[in-house]
Amino acid sequence: MLPISFIRKNKKKVILGLKRRKFSNLKIIDSIFKLEKEKIKKILKKKSLLAKLKKISILIGSNLNNRYLIPKATVYKNKLQLLSALLKVLDNKIYNCLITLPNIPYKKVNSNKNIFIYQNNKLDYKNHLIPHWELGKKFKLFNLNFASNMACSGFNLYLDKGAKLQRSLIQYCLDQNLKAGYIEYVLPFLVNKNSIFGTGQLPDKKKQMYFLEKDKLYLIPTAEIPLLNVFRRSLFKSLDLPFKATSFTSCFRREAGSYGRKVKCLNRLHQFDKVEIIEINSDKNSYKSFNYMIRHVKNLLSSLNLPFRIISISAKALGFTSALTYDFEVYSPGQEKWLEVSSVSNCTNFQAHRMGIKFLNKYGKKSFCHTLNGSSLAIPRLFAALIENYQFSDYIQIPKVLIHYFLDNKIYLN
Repeated sequence: MLPISFIRKNKKKVILGLKRRKFSNLKIIDSIFKLEKEKIKKILKKKSLLAKLKKISILIGSNLNNRYLIPKATVYKNKLQLLSALLKVLDNKIYNCLITLPNIPYKKVNSNKNIFIYQNNKLDYKNHLIPHWELGKKFKLFNLNFASNMACSGFNLYLDKGAKLQRSLIQYCLDQNLKAGYIEYVLPFLVNKNSIFGTGQLPDKKKQMYFLEKDKLYLIPTAEIPLLNVFRRSLFKSLDLPFKATSFTSCFRREAGSYGRKVKCLNRLHQFDKVEIIEINSDKNSYKSFNYMIRHVKNLLSSLNLPFRIISISAKALGFTSALTYDFEVYSPGQEKWLEVSSVSNCTNFQAHRMGIKFLNKYGKKSFCHTLNGSSLAIPRLFAALIENYQFSDYIQIPKVLIHYFLDNKIYLN
């Protein structure tokens, strides 16, 4: 959340950033200042009334003959109660305006175009390769029909070697994260409204989440939510930063309106597995953390020997909480398209303001941390790209780094 003090001091910067995002309701900035001005007037009036009430109270207490002032004191008290109620209303109005404002894009983010940052190798597929949904059926790796019969479309069931490969990918990603210094957490898959709000999915992504009305709990759309909320209201020391954490969870998203070839089979699911990483750092070093996370995900995909590219997302396409996002896409030769398997984002102090995550600098002053998150990696699309890139007519080759987990170097036809 953008603090009102920041907006006041950086009005031009905020408006420019919102314009770059194609945020349409710019009038809300003036509304916030108008409400704040009204709030200040009421605060000054309240202070004046408190001073008058204090003076009358002293007079009443010092001399019984001043009891005629009691009705006047009562009037002041009633006015103070009314002012306090009005101030609460104004605070809520200002707050409800502030929570609709997205984060301000990093200055180097392109306003309108996604920028290609890196591609690891040239694509040269001489033979026609079949898509993962045909490979899944051919090698009996997963079955969406079984899953849709027990739930609905948009769910998947891995079986036999498919389940083993999926588990191998998860464990490999986790182990690589641990080697890189990330601390592992096992987290709840259900969280409350405050947790969702803290990381910025509310009110922005409300329609995409599954909500349990009876329990007032949300199924997590990403592990970022419970993982960051572990540190709600935390106060870090400078020496503790950067703090790095990882977790594997299932993720749940409605994906309303999704259909067609672009979302076919493992391309988009209501429930999918993902290994997440987060970093918490100081304002001065958050972009160092960002570059570190980019290198880490880059190394992960390179170790799997998959064709991939990195894209800097434009300001107009940034997520609500992000100031800078790089997407990682792997190439799917069976579909002849790129599939996003990771997004790494620097959310600056936007989420930290909502969750009260601070650090003590070397001078003993408290400041809000910067939070970063990334997928390392999203499993279904990684699974799809892997089996398509490693396919042969009668077997699927297992990447070298996964053999230790899979305990075999090939998946053969039954």
